[in-house]
Amino acid sequence: MATVEVSNNVRDHGTLVDEVKNRVECKYCSKEVAGFSRLKYHLGCVRGDVRPCENVPEDLKILMRNSLLERKKNVLNREVRQLFHSDLPWKSSSSSNSSVSKKRNHSVTNPVPEECTVRSILESSQEVLVSENAYKIVKDEEDLSRPVKRNIARFFIENGIDSSAASSRTFKEMVDAIIKQGSTGFKISSCDELSGLFQDEVKDIHHYVKEVRQSWRSTGCSILLDGWTDEKGCSLISFLVDCPKGSIFLKSADITGSLGNVNAMISLLDEVIEDVGVANVVQVITYTTSDFMVEVGKQLVTKYKTIFWSVCASHCITLMLEKIGMMKSMRRVLSQVKNFTDFIYSDDALLRLVREHTHQRDLIASSRMKLAIPFFTLETIVSENENLMNFFNSSAWRTSNWARTTKGREVANLVENPTFWTELSVVVKATIPLVRSLLLINGGDDKPQIPYIYETMDQVKETIKEEFENKKSKYTPVWRVIDEIWDNILHSPLHSAGYFFNPSLFYTSDFSADSEVASGLLCCMVRMIEDRKNQDLISLQLDKYRLAKGTFGEKIAVDHRTMLPPGFLA
Repeated sequence: MATVEVSNNVRDHGTLVDEVKNRVECKYCSKEVAGFSRLKYHLGCVRGDVRPCENVPEDLKILMRNSLLERKKNVLNREVRQLFHSDLPWKSSSSSNSSVSKKRNHSVTNPVPEECTVRSILESSQEVLVSENAYKIVKDEEDLSRPVKRNIARFFIENGIDSSAASSRTFKEMVDAIIKQGSTGFKISSCDELSGLFQDEVKDIHHYVKEVRQSWRSTGCSILLDGWTDEKGCSLISFLVDCPKGSIFLKSADITGSLGNVNAMISLLDEVIEDVGVANVVQVITYTTSDFMVEVGKQLVTKYKTIFWSVCASHCITLMLEKIGMMKSMRRVLSQVKNFTDFIYSDDALLRLVREHTHQRDLIASSRMKLAIPFFTLETIVSENENLMNFFNSSAWRTSNWARTTKGREVANLVENPTFWTELSVVVKATIPLVRSLLLINGGDDKPQIPYIYETMDQVKETIKEEFENKKSKYTPVWRVIDEIWDNILHSPLHSAGYFFNPSLFYTSDFSADSEVASGLLCCMVRMIEDRKNQDLISLQLDKYRLAKGTFGEKIAVDHRTMLPPGFLA
């Protein structure tokens, strides 16, 4: 006989006996409770403000309990993400193309004046987003999790823990694990127990570091430089090592007294390279394009013939966005949007009214990267064009006090101006493809970045071209900015080699081995392989790779071209 599936709809297990007082009767024990929400606690036997049902079927009890625990977990996770959001001034900058990423303080050769940067144009709008609009929480959920939020905050404060720890993967895993225990009598570990657990964690970390170090000889690795200024104004730099096996922190140094001293930085890098092993280092990736670091790079590659010097890809794409945002028409639109969002978010009542017309959608977008927020906000505003125009034409707006203010009239005129929407659309078309590539490079997926950067930048340019309907006069200025930073800062011969040796791209009809790719590949061979015999051997293997001969043409290799990361094919 077939098993009857238990309904997960709580309304199927109770009867509304008093609509006015919202009284619900349990179908299994006839007990009356205050509403279907309480009935779910009653059926799930979750103790609190209602007694457990003694007659509820076991499978239904488990279903209701799991539903409640999942809801509590989601609420708590949302509250935790909301709780610790502020960007501290001493956070380090991002310096890698790998999964190691942090907030960045940019240092540029010719910095754009602060008052004119994209970041400053929408800065206040970002703050509004983070402070009150990133997450919308229903009232009853907020009441439910408020004590939890207070306890978490108190724990961080009393123990002097940096609030950014709330964003870590292990913090979320810890919260999830505790929630999953439900009401099974889980007890917090004692200090003695934790001491033993800490020792176990230390052993695991040492084992992990050992495995990563051992892998460098076979896969090579990248040394990542990550610089920032702490709360005391000290200039600090960290050295990390990244490879397919994983990333590890090596050391950090205070370079305040030697900032700008090329020889001192070379000496520091000498120590790091010696520790890692010269033969194991493929490239050094820096976080800045300052004159100081440019000179360090030149001297380093002269000293170490087999090592390449690169600039963080995400930093370079950020420079592209900054420079595009500084174009006259772009800057004007960004400034107008800043004034628009400032006005809308300056009054809670006005914001609620606007949301009624945008179906509760926030105009200020959310993103795990603060830099992306202004651009995604522009995209959101463009998509809400019709709803916003309807709002400013509605009687609710026209009869409001806001419509009578100078600011209100300016904003209404802006929304009703077709030129504003045309120019706003241009900014979105020019920047969103770059923003999405930035998110991808900063951990959007698990793919290694070097084999895809070349293709990614080509795709960005083609997407921008398509967005502008192939009108050369429209996309050429944007392309010019991208090419300038790609040619002079971002591009490395490693990107060409990575593109060439990426089978998921090489064996497609779209693959293009132009002179840049060919010269980059040759440069890598000459610099990384000093022995002439090995160079000749690689040249022979290249022919097999090109023609998919030998093992490169076997069925398993063909099947895995797009399934495995580049590097596994051979």
